[in-house]
Amino acid sequence: MKKKRISIFGATGSVGQNTLDLIGRDRQSYEIVVLSGGSNIDLLIKAALEFEPQVVVAATNDQLDELKNALSKTQVEVGIGRAALLESASRKCDLAFSAIVGAAGLEPGLIALENGADLALANKESMVAAGSLVKQKAIESKCNLIPVDSEHSAIFQALQGENVNAIERVILTASGGAFRDWPLDKIAQATPEQASTHPNWNMGQRITIDSASMFNKALEIIEAKELFSLSSEQIEVLVHPQSYVHAIVGFCDGGMMAHLGPPDMRHAIGYALNYPNRKTLQLENLDFAKIGSLTFMAPDKERFPAIGLAYEVMSLGGISGAVFNAAKETTLDGFLSKQIGFLEMCPIVEKTIVKLCHVENCHKLEANLINILDIDKMARNIAAELIRMQRS
Repeated sequence: MKKKRISIFGATGSVGQNTLDLIGRDRQSYEIVVLSGGSNIDLLIKAALEFEPQVVVAATNDQLDELKNALSKTQVEVGIGRAALLESASRKCDLAFSAIVGAAGLEPGLIALENGADLALANKESMVAAGSLVKQKAIESKCNLIPVDSEHSAIFQALQGENVNAIERVILTASGGAFRDWPLDKIAQATPEQASTHPNWNMGQRITIDSASMFNKALEIIEAKELFSLSSEQIEVLVHPQSYVHAIVGFCDGGMMAHLGPPDMRHAIGYALNYPNRKTLQLENLDFAKIGSLTFMAPDKERFPAIGLAYEVMSLGGISGAVFNAAKETTLDGFLSKQIGFLEMCPIVEKTIVKLCHVENCHKLEANLINILDIDKMARNIAAELIRMQRS
């Protein structure tokens, strides 16, 4: 049996590590072409030694000697930095996992599509910042976009064999994150350490904090619009504290399909890894008798203002998503470095959108890669300046 060739961009993050966990259980079915990683060089070396890809790419020059020494007795090629990452994305593979966090994952994903790989999208920022560009590249290359976010994988699975024109609405669920039961005055004093603990999911720090602020759900709302060609009116959000129902699709005849599963990213990863087939995964099954009941509630707009910003971005259209995402990433950096408080992130993102979209109309520029990268840089600079002003 021919092995499926897999590249993983972001192999040291939570999605990358869970993907390697599944591949490690079924070695005869997969061949690793590329592994790229960020700052965790130890995890990258461990994965490279275990799976021996064609090439492994680390983020910075100071990791080069350590990586070369660790892999000196293997045939694995070593690359460092952005240029090596983009070159590795052109290597022929069947499926590329786009799991780099943030807008940095956009270009490798586009290059992988351009070179004929199906794209497993765990990098929601690509669709938020450049959804039309990513979809067009997939169409031109005749490649599949397979969502890996649990919510979008749920929608994708529910739509198999269905006519997308029959969709009436889509409901995304949210756990509510670490602060769903905290009073607002306590949330205002929250630390990065407190925001980095999720009640249900085991994820990386940045996405865990984004879950607490609901910026993650805001990104997912925009991603759903782009991936499934929905209108903003068709997308709803419900807080579902148990995190068992990942999404619900409602159809024009009143019928609804809900996708359920444990809060374990390996379910969605396994579906993408084996698409269009399913394979047995030795993972936890839900015990409905033990669960007993499922609860849902409308999100508190005062507690989670990021959701409102997502609908504003969809209304603005164009490349406003690139502004939103860049400002969001910059304010998260500001919170992690303790320059701003938890509740100060959203107002700074909103002010950045006002300046670049409402005042300067930059979001109306053509949605090409140059303009998207330019507006990303502008939004980061504006948000950074607003953070500095907040401190002074």
